[in-house]
Amino acid sequence: MMKNLVRELKTLRKGRGVHAARIADKIGPALAAACGITRADGSVAAKQKLVTRLTELVEQLPEDLQLAARAAFGLIADVRHPLYQERVSWVAAEIDRDSRTVRRRVDEAVDQLAELAATTVRRDDGGWHTVELSVAVALDRGQPEVLERYQVLVDQDGVDSLEFASLFPVLGRDVDVQLLYGGTLRERGGADRRGFTLVPAEPLVRGETHDFAVRYRFAHRDAMPPCVLHVPARPCDVFDLRVRFEHDRKRLVRAFDGVLQRSDVEANGLQQAVDRAGEVHLRFRQLLPGLLYGARWGSSAVCSARRAS
Repeated sequence: MMKNLVRELKTLRKGRGVHAARIADKIGPALAAACGITRADGSVAAKQKLVTRLTELVEQLPEDLQLAARAAFGLIADVRHPLYQERVSWVAAEIDRDSRTVRRRVDEAVDQLAELAATTVRRDDGGWHTVELSVAVALDRGQPEVLERYQVLVDQDGVDSLEFASLFPVLGRDVDVQLLYGGTLRERGGADRRGFTLVPAEPLVRGETHDFAVRYRFAHRDAMPPCVLHVPARPCDVFDLRVRFEHDRKRLVRAFDGVLQRSDVEANGLQQAVDRAGEVHLRFRQLLPGLLYGARWGSSAVCSARRAS
């Protein structure tokens, strides 16, 4: 699928890009599947889905590739030159580089866009995505606590439930879970992690944001696993994580910023310093579904990457 997506994206950037006449005829089967375009969609609906999905994917590219990608596909309102090479020349003048450099950046962007399209879900899948997830972990007390605060954005009308899971493995039942605000909480089964369904007071509509918060309080210190590992099931714009340790204990903390879940995942963890207050603050942006984000401060096998999925 990846090779097909690369080929179809390179075809799409020719001519006027997404503004080409009869655009539906330029959208190949792999790209159509990645954008959720079906045979029932007319030309207008197909173009809308294409532009929405491409824009969403371009936002996840490194900053140095975003301008080149937007111009290449005609996603910049004021840059709708009829030829791909004219848009390349425009970018070259904007960034003070030659056209060859811009073409290389576009090719690199196309490869990354194909990978993102093949491995991430569309924001309209499931009806919502996470704008920000803020997690605070307090370990400097006899009963550790975790506070999770979610802000989600609704992508379609009539969303009446939000499913999510705890960010740490379940160790027995020595933890009390309370919803602080945002609706009604129902627990679902899970082998390694607790799953939950949040039911808002009223069905949510497209474009609406919704906030809710969950607090976990552990019966004793050993009940809290030495990790907070998030493998998002849907896109997440920001994941903010704070962990507070006891002042008199030095910790080796490893941070994971979008790594693949493999047996050698520890090799991809970056050592993170604990400040003088005994705290670690991590902030992750543009999280991709299926990749691992978070922190680990112990060697317990229960915090393996595969259990985080």
